[in-house]
Amino acid sequence: ALLTVGNGFFGTRGAMEETTAGKAHYPGTYVAGLYNRLTTSVAGKDVVNEDFVNIPNWLKIGFKIEDENWFSPDEVTINEISRKLDFRSGLVSRIMIVTDDEGRKTKIESYRMASMTERNLAAIKYRITPLNYSGQMSFCSSLDGTITNEGVDRYNSLNQQHLEPLEHSEGENISCLKVRTTQSKIEIAEAARLQFRINGKEQAIDSRVLTDEGIVYTIIDHNARKGETVELQKIVSIYTSQFGDTNICELAIKAADQAPSFDMLLEDSAKVWESIWQKADIRIEGDRISQKLLRMHIYHLMVSASPHNVKLDASVTARGLHGEAYRGHIFWDELFILPFYDIHFPEVARSLLMYRYRRLDSARAYAREYGYEGAMFPWQSGSDGSEETQVLHLNPVTGEWGPDHSSLQRHVSLAIAYDVWQYFHVTNDVDFVERYGAEMYLEICRFWAGKAEFDEKTGRYSIKKVMGPDEFHEMYPGANEGGLTDNAYTNIMVSWMFSQVSGLLNNMSAQAKTSLFQKIGLKEEEITYWNDIRRKIRLVISEDGIIAQYDGYFELKELDWAYYRKKYGNIHRMDRLLKAEGKSADDYKVAKQADMLMTFYNLDKEQVDRILEEMGYKLPGDYLEKNLRYYLARTSHGSTLSRVVHAQLAKIIGDEKLSWDLYFDALTSDYNDIQGGTTAEGIHTGVMAGTIMIAITTFAGVDLRSDVLKIDPVLPERWKRMTFNLGFKGVHYHFEVSGNSVKINTDKNAVVIVGGKQIKMKKGEEINIIADE
Repeated sequence: ALLTVGNGFFGTRGAMEETTAGKAHYPGTYVAGLYNRLTTSVAGKDVVNEDFVNIPNWLKIGFKIEDENWFSPDEVTINEISRKLDFRSGLVSRIMIVTDDEGRKTKIESYRMASMTERNLAAIKYRITPLNYSGQMSFCSSLDGTITNEGVDRYNSLNQQHLEPLEHSEGENISCLKVRTTQSKIEIAEAARLQFRINGKEQAIDSRVLTDEGIVYTIIDHNARKGETVELQKIVSIYTSQFGDTNICELAIKAADQAPSFDMLLEDSAKVWESIWQKADIRIEGDRISQKLLRMHIYHLMVSASPHNVKLDASVTARGLHGEAYRGHIFWDELFILPFYDIHFPEVARSLLMYRYRRLDSARAYAREYGYEGAMFPWQSGSDGSEETQVLHLNPVTGEWGPDHSSLQRHVSLAIAYDVWQYFHVTNDVDFVERYGAEMYLEICRFWAGKAEFDEKTGRYSIKKVMGPDEFHEMYPGANEGGLTDNAYTNIMVSWMFSQVSGLLNNMSAQAKTSLFQKIGLKEEEITYWNDIRRKIRLVISEDGIIAQYDGYFELKELDWAYYRKKYGNIHRMDRLLKAEGKSADDYKVAKQADMLMTFYNLDKEQVDRILEEMGYKLPGDYLEKNLRYYLARTSHGSTLSRVVHAQLAKIIGDEKLSWDLYFDALTSDYNDIQGGTTAEGIHTGVMAGTIMIAITTFAGVDLRSDVLKIDPVLPERWKRMTFNLGFKGVHYHFEVSGNSVKINTDKNAVVIVGGKQIKMKKGEEINIIADE
């Protein structure tokens, strides 16, 4: 997954060209928003899943010597190997020298890229050099539509045959394969143009084409000489019917035929990548590993969603375009991901929010299904905005079906409302708010107003039958149904959301506001009711200022953490460990990730203080530190997002070491695969974006939540200098932070608050401020 190439439209994993799917290798290509729904009979029940489709494998290139078997890297001695990903250009390269059983040494080189210039194009340059022999060699290039989804072991018992062959065609040096998804009926066409070179000089291709159902092979025979480099260039175009294209085989053939050479494609694509890096790069001096991994995260986010997404109806999946985990669905991870695009590529952020807007009617229907007005977005969203979360799951140990309550994470709608507000706050895109954003926001408000129930006994509103971000707690101990009451994160964010309504509406023209009220039938009385809820919503708070994760949390049992660490070592998934012992995480004070504390990731502490004060709650001055210490001691970090949130909060309370330790674990989580094999199933886009934003907002100290941009940096000790750019309210800022020194340059006149001091910036003028002066 970490060697994936892509451009936002499609992503192709880093498997070697000669390999097929197995334990060690997994070729996979995924197109944004391309899903297929299949039914499988499991233990007497029909299970329906919508999957992220692995489309035909365009990578396949192989060779053989004489009449030997086709080369496999698993069946030779590898003398040398180097595999690299150049973030600057998106080029993946491999150089290896191998020795076969006959003692023949071969140098193999492959270079691969996905075009950032033309979203449909990809290319491979494949070279073979016999080092100590001469002889007859055969080369085979194929387009393989017979593949299935096999990238996640736990899904393999389910129906994974998503493609059916339609047609293939062959021309001079060009072949094309067209397939179709079995249920969603999306057509996919891939065309490949081959060029053959000897020692750099193009040669006429004497090839033969073989076909089988769903696969096209092109075979080239060549009498190779010792020391001679044979090069095969494969230029591929990928088209689908999902975004309105028709005659896609013809389009693919034309695109492949007219595409330039590999080197020209790479040169053009590298120029686009250069413009991306000019906007989004973060330069760190003094810490090479942080530098490399921040750039790796930026690269993989741009592979997952790029300026090409402006023309696509798709959002960023939780695992990118890099694998099949979570079935390519869209979760609340957007809350962590969109801020990166807000400040660097606002047109992409708007496009990702439009994915949600186009599914607003589905969210309205989902709310009505449960008896609510407004819009209730699904926990897992795919092609059409339906709830893709399973309502039952099979226990593989007992063979019994049990309820799956994870769809009760209704806070995903709060994340979408927050994303709308944050996008508008950073970009000042009034057009988006007037045409789309406010409608989504208000319909989400309506849903939550319906969820809030007034309790005469407490004089407050309660929200029942929900889950917070902590997925270890789905229900009360011994309960027959899922859901919890008065989840603190949910309730505080509902109060915040209602508090922002007037500000959002005030930024709309009177005409746009009137038109929207008429369109959705909203009346001022509803907004008045929302304000009553936000002031009277219920929290449970202990005498020493600990905000209960939900009502009843304090009655749960404590866990013997030392015992479980000693017994199991890795306790990230405490829920599974407890279940294996016949226990349930619902009974214990154990969290998968930050829950109540997520509030302070979204909102600054002063804003939370005001919300709590308006609710009538008084907490001690050090309540944030108390709550962080309390919950952190009871969190297993079963989600990579957990460390991102806790790192930010540790920095807020001034615990620099704790903040860095948590941050570094998050930064290295995919690189070191700390979750034990999950990176191979797809990167974690939320944690990648989160670590980038922590670098900017927490360490560089940029506050994007105020009306005027603020910066108050405290860099990690090992970071000697940090340089970065961002856009805020129509102004482009360039920052260079070194110790307590801040250099700033803007492309327009602007006001910046540095270390509490207001500075008036003039267009193009660079200023250097000592932050603590």
